[in-house]
Amino acid sequence: MSQPTITVYTTRYCPYCSAATQLLRSLGLDFEEISADNNPELRAELRQRSGQHTVPQIWFGDHHVGGFSDLQQRHQRGELDALLRQ
Repeated sequence: MSQPTITVYTTRYCPYCSAATQLLRSLGLDFEEISADNNPELRAELRQRSGQHTVPQIWFGDHHVGGFSDLQQRHQRGELDALLRQ
């Protein structure tokens, strides 16, 4: 069984974006990082899709995880494995 595609929308100067990608790397997870820098259309799409206006925004497949704090909390509670099995 393969892991779902992990997608992380980031901006260049966002410390939470860096923390999220570092956490995913430390867990040995592959992910696609999409820069939302200077892309108002993508930012608007993210707001509509996630209901959030901040970055990072993280998806495991079609499941919206949220931002860095959400990812970190799920990791600390041991919930990421279940998301990876979806």
